[in-house]
Amino acid sequence: MKIIKRDGHMVDYSPEKIENAIMKANKEVEEEEQASSTQIKNIIKYIENLGKKRMLVEDIQDIIEKKLMAIGKYELAKKYITYRYTRELVRKSNTTDLAIKELIDGENEYWNTENSNKNAKVVTTQRDYLAGITSTDITRRFLLPEDIVRAHDEGIIHFHDADYFAQNALHNCDLINLEDMLQNGTNINGVMIEKPHRFLTAMTIATQLITAVNSSQYGGCTITLTHLAPFVRDSYKKYLEKYKKRKFSKEDCEKYAKEDLAKEITDGVQTFQYQINSMTTTNGQAPFLSVCMYLGETEEYKEELAMIIEEVLKQRIEGMKNEKGVYITPAFPKLLYVLEEDNIHENSKYWYLTKLAAECTAKRMVPDYISEKIMKQLKIDKNGNGNCYPCMGCRSFLTPYVDENGKPKYYGRFNQGVVTINLVDVALTSDKDMDLFWKVFDERLELCHRALQIRHKRLSKATSDVAPILWQYGALARLKKGESIHELLHHGYSTISLGYAGLYECVKFMTGHSHTDNGVGKEFGLEVMRHLNDACKKWKEEEDIDYSVYGTPIESTTYKFAKALRERFGVIKGITDRDYITNSYHVPVFEEIDAFTKLKLEAEFQNLSPGGAISYIETPNLSNNLNAVIEVIKFIYDNIMYAELNTKLDYCHECGYTGEILIDDNLEWYCPNCGNRDHDKMNVARRTCGYIGANFWNKGRTQEIKERVIHIDNKDDEE
Repeated sequence: MKIIKRDGHMVDYSPEKIENAIMKANKEVEEEEQASSTQIKNIIKYIENLGKKRMLVEDIQDIIEKKLMAIGKYELAKKYITYRYTRELVRKSNTTDLAIKELIDGENEYWNTENSNKNAKVVTTQRDYLAGITSTDITRRFLLPEDIVRAHDEGIIHFHDADYFAQNALHNCDLINLEDMLQNGTNINGVMIEKPHRFLTAMTIATQLITAVNSSQYGGCTITLTHLAPFVRDSYKKYLEKYKKRKFSKEDCEKYAKEDLAKEITDGVQTFQYQINSMTTTNGQAPFLSVCMYLGETEEYKEELAMIIEEVLKQRIEGMKNEKGVYITPAFPKLLYVLEEDNIHENSKYWYLTKLAAECTAKRMVPDYISEKIMKQLKIDKNGNGNCYPCMGCRSFLTPYVDENGKPKYYGRFNQGVVTINLVDVALTSDKDMDLFWKVFDERLELCHRALQIRHKRLSKATSDVAPILWQYGALARLKKGESIHELLHHGYSTISLGYAGLYECVKFMTGHSHTDNGVGKEFGLEVMRHLNDACKKWKEEEDIDYSVYGTPIESTTYKFAKALRERFGVIKGITDRDYITNSYHVPVFEEIDAFTKLKLEAEFQNLSPGGAISYIETPNLSNNLNAVIEVIKFIYDNIMYAELNTKLDYCHECGYTGEILIDDNLEWYCPNCGNRDHDKMNVARRTCGYIGANFWNKGRTQEIKERVIHIDNKDDEE
């Protein structure tokens, strides 16, 4: 028999624990009130004769209390109840000590692998995690109802970012309004930052603003290079004026000014890249930043924007040096390249930028690609116009919004937070009964709804004073001191996300088919997705809050969900027999499918994830096969809104090997050239949840990475 503990974990049944608990209570009462050894054994025998495969620890304790009273041991039952209550108080009042000790000692598996961009050995990260452990404890004991905590523990839902929830001031992710902050001035730590007058200064200030903003939230943020393009022109004018004052000819003035400008753009981009990767936020890591490269955002400064994009791509292709002085793939910033008519065809004016992007993707795994064509078909605002804009962080997309002047607005908006439903658990709980499936589904959705309402209500208590950089100085708003942010949580200005995970396993269990079958499985999968959207639509209409369906990037939660499912339902072949479940709507990593079929299929499901999602294809090293990359890019433009290519280019410090570091059957990483297995002596970069991770992963995610099949052949251009 298995015993389900209060935290959702299962342990083996132990009769000795029952006997010890009653004996401790025995010592607190007079001898005539004590239970005899035979009576204790009879209680244990009664429990065992129930023949249960699993029992909640609370149910066993209830039985003990009733049996003690049935044999007239009322005083003993009272002491046992008191003992049980006291133990419960101890549990509730001291849940953080062990987690803190394990974190400091480096023994806590969860915190060591919670985020592949955080190194839990480093004091700045530990400080963030120590605060996170405390926040999680407060959240569990005081801020969330017991049924939501229990559902979270049992892997029925996932209440994201509980380690930041104790503070009512923190939101998830956003699009930083860098234009407002740079053009109109801003303030950092009480210091006025005036409008810069040259590109290099603007890039330096931008990194400081990004770090300050990222330290005032817990999710990713995005800027656009468009907001930096005007300062390129400012710099050019300064150089031009300098040479004019020296009485150079018009031709020489322009020539030398352009040379100086090119040098400044190089220096500015280099400064930006080094600052972003070397700065540390209050979250104990480099800023979780995405950078958008979208020529269509400006006509006036398009040429200047193209210059910045070109330099960003060139420097990213080069990479950054590791401690050995070898160029490797940096994790940040994530690059977002928008495909449009001006850059998608060989005869397009900016085709040279797309070719650079392809080279960068082949070597450094970025940029990711947004199709302007597809996005404008999907993101229609109330004026009937299609819109194109970047995601917030790695994949969270805002819903279309028009401001009071009738103009579309995206920069300065944000996401309130996420709660994710485990679709696999819904399926397994229903045991293939379709009527029960939809009933359980609705019950779980309402559980998520209540959890999301709690997130919203907690954030609604914040005023602009809690994060002036966000709410008073332009990153997200220009509110007055002390003003509530409440209005920004309604009317579609911000979003709040209903996440989902494990669509593949859900469909497979209920129908016997993959959702990739273009038949029964696919139709059921789409029906599940439509049901998620119907729920969000209903909540939105009732509350004027933009609930939105979100394909969750469950980095560590994929392992948590898999373990919880196996504990509750046992090992089910093809469903719970792995240490991970499939992210969002993705084709499972082990399913053989070609790149174009995968992207085309997933586009249908991505359309039903308006709150955000990303598709990817897994590739070998394509640095010598750019034609293949370009063909994929063109396909993305015509078929799917947002997608990426996952390549592999690692480095071994021991032997200097550059290529793919492999994973053995025990899920250990090793160099195929020299056998090195020391994580500290290798650089491995893998995309796990939209962002590139470089600090290794938990057991479940590592197994998922190992089982990824290649979706595209690597044939030489000559073939």
